[in-house]
Amino acid sequence: MARVRVHQHVNPLAPYYRQAPKPVEIEQVFADPSKPLLLDVGCARGRFLLRMAEAEPSWNYLGVEIREPLVDEANRLAGEAGLDNLHYQFCNAMLWLERLLEGIPSGMLQTVTIQFPDPWFKKKHAKRRMVNPEMIDTIAKHLAPGGKVFIQTDIEFLAEEMFSLFRRDERFTESPVEMNPFPVKTEREKAVEEKELPVYRAMFSIVEKNS
Repeated sequence: MARVRVHQHVNPLAPYYRQAPKPVEIEQVFADPSKPLLLDVGCARGRFLLRMAEAEPSWNYLGVEIREPLVDEANRLAGEAGLDNLHYQFCNAMLWLERLLEGIPSGMLQTVTIQFPDPWFKKKHAKRRMVNPEMIDTIAKHLAPGGKVFIQTDIEFLAEEMFSLFRRDERFTESPVEMNPFPVKTEREKAVEEKELPVYRAMFSIVEKNS
């Protein structure tokens, strides 16, 4: 079956994308909801998670994507592959990530990945960029103590912007990372590396409170 064709960019502030999603019901979407959870925000076609779910089946994987046809296609492929530890959900994460995650039990979300989000180059479109203080607050509240956030992009100014937002939040601590720590690369990452262009990466962890 041919790949679903979609617009490369959609305006996250358009009325259609302002609709609130239903919270994820992990008991319904995963065969074993007790597994640790990896959340990929802005998962596009979801191939990274598809391969991760195959490579490391001891985890559950949740992909969030604003382009609904890609979500439908990704869930179809996950079903055809028999992956009961993988689910994709349509959601405008810039506005509604808190709503989506509100039903996830405390301590379950162990890892978040944000990989090559749309940079929205024009200054007048900066408000459309996915990573904002509200998203970071949501991640901080839901991520388990010691949980990690991995971010990568090939756009230098966007890297500086995203990294700066996380660095300002005292709930996170940064650790150096030069390479993708996962056994799988996104399609965008492979394309950039094949052109021998730089990829900017950062890893942040939730500070573990002393008991």
